Amino acid sequence: MNAPTSMRELALAARAAGVTIAALSTSEKRDALRAMAAALDAQADAILAANQIDVAAARGSGRREALVDRLLLDAERLANVAAGVRAVGDLPDPVGTVTRREVRPNGLVVERVRIPLGLIAMIYESRPNVTADAAALCFMAGNVVLLRGGSEAIHSNRAIANALQDALRASGLPAAAITLIDDLRREAVLELLQLSDLVDLAIPRGGPELIRFVAEHARVPVIRHYQGVCHLYVDASADADLALALLIDGKTTRPAVCNALETLLVHVDSAPEFLPRAFARLRECGVEIRGCERSRALADGLMPASDDDYAAEFLDLVIAVRVVDDVDAAIAHIRRFGSDHTEVIAARDAVVSGKFVGAMRSAVVMVNASSRFSDGGELGLGAEIGISTTRLHAYGPMGAEALTIERFVVRGEGQVRHAGSH
Repeated sequence: MNAPTSMRELALAARAAGVTIAALSTSEKRDALRAMAAALDAQADAILAANQIDVAAARGSGRREALVDRLLLDAERLANVAAGVRAVGDLPDPVGTVTRREVRPNGLVVERVRIPLGLIAMIYESRPNVTADAAALCFMAGNVVLLRGGSEAIHSNRAIANALQDALRASGLPAAAITLIDDLRREAVLELLQLSDLVDLAIPRGGPELIRFVAEHARVPVIRHYQGVCHLYVDASADADLALALLIDGKTTRPAVCNALETLLVHVDSAPEFLPRAFARLRECGVEIRGCERSRALADGLMPASDDDYAAEFLDLVIAVRVVDDVDAAIAHIRRFGSDHTEVIAARDAVVSGKFVGAMRSAVVMVNASSRFSDGGELGLGAEIGISTTRLHAYGPMGAEALTIERFVVRGEGQVRHAGSH
């Protein structure tokens, strides 16, 4: 679908389109995003047919069903993707927002104003909804984007990108503002990551191998969407029914997503009553359980858990379990094995939950709420381009505002720094 052949040519075309996109008014961006959502709806049959090609290939290659689920689009999921694009169009426009204003003693008016980042390279795997989410968020923030999805979703990504570009053209806007890279060679990604004079930010979203490759080879700034080794800690003060609901929702509803639970930590005082119930429900849901010695003493047939299990992002119906002495032990475990993504505590004791929240470094911390809410759409961002686990200007789910930066605008009336200077 791309006429240019090199990454530099694609980046140059996108950057040229960026001049137009950055100058759009809020209403123009909203109209274009509504047109994109309408195009996704209108071309739903073609998109779903393309997705079936990718799904069939994934199953034919022996991919685990949980990973196939990350790839799968059906009518409801695609309708939700279009709804997400519309939701982004309804968000407050971050561009031009004055985040701080003060008048200096010399009369200078100093403002901090949000502006677009520029050209964003989005490098991702598996989930075709990312194509639409990333495009919409970048566009709302006045940016242009180069999208490089994985080979497993290439047909789906092409169909979605075609619909989005058709909407841009119909709106009188340059299609290069949303460019899907067809070249699936790793060398193409490497070339893209070297374009420090054109690309303003790279966002990798996928498995550890992809994240490491981007981080090690990029000559442009990188915000990483790294592993989701998410924990639920059930305190002695927890409501057992509430904690069980959080566990089942967090582990079983969509086990292959990054905000799914991977490890369950249970206070030693709660373990004898809570864990047998939890194990029974998990087994009903087909979850394989790997536990520490104390947890295995409470049920038959549990596999032993290793340190590798506690560090694992299973992305499947597998969970690691550990009985801990107190909240301090839970915190120590998470600090050792966590990935700074999302942590959950079930507790009625506000002092305990406050201690847990204060001790966590993770991008999102939940108190008595499911880890599955660690999502830009659920947290009011409309959609998300990823969940940053890199402590830079954005941390946690990244919406449109996280795709802008602040600059200083200074207004004066002829002030000079040194009176009488020449």
